[in-house]
Amino acid sequence: MLRSLFICFLLLTTGGLASAQKFGYVDMEFIMSKLPEYATAQAEIDKLSDSWAKEIQDKMAAVDAMQRELMAEEVLLTEELKKKRRDQIREKELETREYNNKVFGMNGMLFQKKKELMKDVMDKVQRALDKVAVQRKLDMIIDKSSDFVLVYTNPRHDYTDYVLEELGIDLKPKAANAVKPAVKP
Repeated sequence: MLRSLFICFLLLTTGGLASAQKFGYVDMEFIMSKLPEYATAQAEIDKLSDSWAKEIQDKMAAVDAMQRELMAEEVLLTEELKKKRRDQIREKELETREYNNKVFGMNGMLFQKKKELMKDVMDKVQRALDKVAVQRKLDMIIDKSSDFVLVYTNPRHDYTDYVLEELGIDLKPKAANAVKPAVKP
């Protein structure tokens, strides 16, 4: 009796697993590269990153200048003044490292700004992915461009073009740019 109940339980729980799931994949890097909003946001992020990097570089240059100045004047200074200057240099170095972590560290200002600027773009792409998944009756969509390694992908399962179409991006070459053949009389 117990054995037959166990077999029934196994059949009921594994029956759902036997049904096939429909999946597809997309190339998020390619999709993002086709969005002008993404390029604009990325340019702003790069500009901010360069600005903050230069600011940190300037602070480190100031620390280096303080160290060179101390080395040049070291023979003329008393032990008390040397200690005071070394402490100032260490404090400035620590301040610069803390600022670097505040800007570029985990959950730093750059990360927060990137999250803020990319939110609208990512939401737009996510809505398109959701819509394609529902329309095509997909159970799962995998990002081909992520660190997840796909050893083989059948192009039949690539839904990148459908997502781009949903986003309103046309990949077909425009006929207006085509060269018209010359007509002979």
